Amino acid sequence: MLFTGALVSAQEITVAAGADMNFALPALAVGYTKGKRELIVNSAFGASGTLTNQIRKGASLNDAPFDVFLSADEQYPQQLIAEGLASKDTLYYYGVGRLVLWVPNNSPLDLSKLGIKALLDPSVKKIAIEDPAAGSWGRAAVAALQHFGIYDKVAPQLAMGQNVSHASQFVIAGNAQVGLIALSLALAPSMKTTGRYWMVPTDAYPTLKQTAVVLSHSKRPDQARKFLDFLRSPEAASVLDSYGFTAAAEKH
Repeated sequence: MLFTGALVSAQEITVAAGADMNFALPALAVGYTKGKRELIVNSAFGASGTLTNQIRKGASLNDAPFDVFLSADEQYPQQLIAEGLASKDTLYYYGVGRLVLWVPNNSPLDLSKLGIKALLDPSVKKIAIEDPAAGSWGRAAVAALQHFGIYDKVAPQLAMGQNVSHASQFVIAGNAQVGLIALSLALAPSMKTTGRYWMVPTDAYPTLKQTAVVLSHSKRPDQARKFLDFLRSPEAASVLDSYGFTAAAEKH
């Protein structure tokens, strides 16, 4: 029973999310908690592979810092399910990520004309991507470069970020002239007004099927499942669409 003036304990969850959700997740959290002061969504961002290893480590130490995992592709949640670290019945595909070539507005490169060949321009000294060993966006970038037959030419110029958001910061800071990053970052308010992008064709890299799952060691499984219920809502779909996560999400 609640009494007037009593402190109400918050229904607090922590969501581990791929760095492509750096802007979309806070927007989702606003929608989920709107008008509900007892709800709190904390977030931790990183490359999906790195977060997966953190989840494994937490489970081995009996320390579960995360309740929900939003991965940049489906392989990591599937691995966690196979290892008993995530609940199979909560697996949910909420959209597909898109890879783009991004440059700041002051770049002389004409992306609409050059496309991926902009990377071969003499003015390009560094190309920012996520470290392929850390997550899916880096592997997608490498796959795209190989698809267009220019990987060997540009490999010495690749600057590896710890995650895809970190890679985008290289370009923003001027430490790289271009970046192969997530569309969801390019559409964020802070980047939308300061840069422009070219969409990499989807047949150039593996499908980045964005996947959500509740973790088995969550201390708040009921709240975690409620957040995933919200992720399935039209309101959440509208937010995800505004950040470029294409294709209707589907249950699996």
